[in-house]
Amino acid sequence: MDISKIIIAVDGYSSTGKSSFAKTVAKEFGLLYLDSGALYRGVTLFAQEENLISPDNTIDTELRNALGRLDLHFGAEGKLYIGERCVEKQIRSMEVSRQVSPVSALAYVRNFVDDKLHAFGASGGVVMDGRDIGATVFPNAEIKVFMTASEQVRARRRYDEMVAKGESPLMEDVLDNLRERDYIDSHREVSPLQKADDAFTLDNSDMSIREEVAWLRGLIQGKLSIREC
Repeated sequence: MDISKIIIAVDGYSSTGKSSFAKTVAKEFGLLYLDSGALYRGVTLFAQEENLISPDNTIDTELRNALGRLDLHFGAEGKLYIGERCVEKQIRSMEVSRQVSPVSALAYVRNFVDDKLHAFGASGGVVMDGRDIGATVFPNAEIKVFMTASEQVRARRRYDEMVAKGESPLMEDVLDNLRERDYIDSHREVSPLQKADDAFTLDNSDMSIREEVAWLRGLIQGKLSIREC
């Protein structure tokens, strides 16, 4: 099998390092990296800027129609754009994090994002990370990974990431947000967070990124009978 044509689906809980892992894997194996979570965050930012979502997370039904004029796409180096504006920094804010789960739970939002992901992955050769890539978006992906890590480790990673960006979050707020997102993602009616039946679990609580890639390399070689990759 030609590794340049495979699809690698990476799912799992928030702040397990899915994006960092997927980006590194894409670079290591010469694949295209696509961040589905960024698309949901982009829709959430758009809803906020259009005043279609209230502080109590009530979402205006007009969002369904408004998506028809949302030009959401990846630009240089995999960064997310709305039209010609790079929104990579804005979509990682705590404001967006607080509201992305209820937005992404909407069926029409998931259909909007899924359509874009299907178009991006039509020719294969991609690594995608999210919540339901292996179970729903690309159920025929050649390699499926479900990432997890302890709650405290995940909260610390998210906290450190925000501090590195110049933000001043409270660890308690970060942990509460993580728990809330876990609950919403796991209990939503449409495409809940789930491990695909044929996915392999990667608990990276105590692993470096190089150890994670080495683990995946062994998985690819064993599952796809590829001697060198």
